[in-house]
Amino acid sequence: MSIERLHTGQRMSKIVRHNGVVYLCGQVGEGVSITEQTESCLARVDALLKEAGSSREHILQAIVWLSDMQYFAEMNSVWDAWVPSEHAPARACGEAKLARPELLVEVIVTAAVA
Repeated sequence: MSIERLHTGQRMSKIVRHNGVVYLCGQVGEGVSITEQTESCLARVDALLKEAGSSREHILQAIVWLSDMQYFAEMNSVWDAWVPSEHAPARACGEAKLARPELLVEVIVTAAVA
């Protein structure tokens, strides 16, 4: 059983690959608005998936945390434009206190290796 960890620090790895599945650590974005942060966050997900040998078409599950559910509709408009047609993953979205007060969204992704 082989487990590959990329960009590993003391606390976490950004990417873990095991048995044809890619696990990404939670991704946050930059910017002031929920739209900016969601776009930035999903761009980071794209980059990590590519590095791991996967893509958004291969996402199996996504967990989205919002600092406040008031951002749900705005986040969804960015998400809906980002998810390829016919490739929507299983997804959960909830409200949580995030690691820093300026963070509005965090996305956690599990994907199949392409």
